[in-house]
Amino acid sequence: MKDFKKLQIWQKGIVIVKLCYKLTAQLPTTEKFNLISQINRAAVSIPSNIAEGSSRRSEQDCFRFLEIALGSCFELETQVILLMELGLITSDSMNELLSEIRYEQQMISAFSQKLQI
Repeated sequence: MKDFKKLQIWQKGIVIVKLCYKLTAQLPTTEKFNLISQINRAAVSIPSNIAEGSSRRSEQDCFRFLEIALGSCFELETQVILLMELGLITSDSMNELLSEIRYEQQMISAFSQKLQI
């Protein structure tokens, strides 16, 4: 079993979760059960699936959980863009978070490719 806490992709996922929780705390309470819940769940899904994948014995199983984490990254990216389009956040808030999300997407993709080789 690997120590998932040492993986940079897991650590970046935790940074993203913290940024999302800070961001959603500033959103109107009318979004509590809509975008706020969806954003926080997608963000938490990223490091959670990386952790779960790292516990798997086969690289194929690990790859499957990395795919789920990557899907959650794209889902989260879409939701952050929606916040901007709806005028709920500033472009500065969006750009910082999107930068972190896109970097995480690149890291997960690179790690996945290593497993396939």
